[in-house]
Amino acid sequence: MRRVCFLLKVRQDRIEEYRERHAQVWPDMQAALRDTGWHNYSLFLRDDGLLVGYLETDDFQAALDGMARTEVNARWQAEMAPFFENLDGRPDEGMRPLTEVFHLD
Repeated sequence: MRRVCFLLKVRQDRIEEYRERHAQVWPDMQAALRDTGWHNYSLFLRDDGLLVGYLETDDFQAALDGMARTEVNARWQAEMAPFFENLDGRPDEGMRPLTEVFHLD
């Protein structure tokens, strides 16, 4: 299982709404994530808008591609795009994995 971590930046004026939206992620979005190989997926948000995402998956590109083929993901990404700074395209296209340099089991 591969561990994936990525960073994005939520606009300062949208942080509270972003939190509210993620307190109620659509059930069909959650099901799509599970069905396409996203496991142990978490988002962490700092007060200045720095968003840290973490997930585990067998194949990150296959997980992204699987979500890209779902209708629910297209709707979710369209709704979430205005929340982010310095994003060219959809939020799921802006997720660039960080390089893991240490892991302790």
